[in-house]
Amino acid sequence: MLDTLQRIELDEGGEIWLRIAGPYPRALALLIDTLVIFAGMVIFAILLGLMGAATGTGTVMAGILMIVAFFVSWGYFTYFECGPRGATIGKRALGLRVLDRSGNSATRGQIFVRNILRMVDMLPGIPTTSLGFLVGSFTLGFFCCIFTKRFQRIGDLVANTVVVYTMPEFSMVGAQPNITESVPPPVKLSREEQQAITDFSSRAGLWSEARRLEISDHAQELTKRRGMAGMVRLLGMAKWIRERG
Repeated sequence: MLDTLQRIELDEGGEIWLRIAGPYPRALALLIDTLVIFAGMVIFAILLGLMGAATGTGTVMAGILMIVAFFVSWGYFTYFECGPRGATIGKRALGLRVLDRSGNSATRGQIFVRNILRMVDMLPGIPTTSLGFLVGSFTLGFFCCIFTKRFQRIGDLVANTVVVYTMPEFSMVGAQPNITESVPPPVKLSREEQQAITDFSSRAGLWSEARRLEISDHAQELTKRRGMAGMVRLLGMAKWIRERG
């Protein structure tokens, strides 16, 4: 979770931070939803079987089961994600929800599109006539999540949606050094480089000390230091940039 915090720039010029959910928690949420659907369909099938045996309409009940399985397998996700929580049962269990990429609630149209394209994300898959829906491996969706900045599957990319953590608050896992001295950078920095340094300073308290040192070591060419000395110098540069910002 620590490396999925992303800044979203709003049209009005402001910005918000969203904790984007990666493919693994999303896969676990999907597993929970699949089990919920499966359990519900098993109970429904048993009831239909009993009704069919009692009325002698077993063939009719089997047809009803296929129709219901088809609509449940596709309608379940759309129904729950269109709700006020924007999440299925599995997503709620893991503290996830679907949002527009801007950070606003996704519209019903976006939810519909992202779930219709679930069939594409499920590829390669095997159409199962007996169950009324596609059993897929989600290989295409998984690789799409891995290679996109905001872990978006194909349905998310087309619908312009993201899956985020509903509670991005987290505790500090390591106290930063108390930086009192501003350190001017030894070379002129671009705006993007200055932003990267100040972002490091803002987020450094969210990481363990080992993680902070690992990241600051990447700026060794700028700080001319490694380890704790390099991190302190980088934080001092961030202080200098803020004072003149």
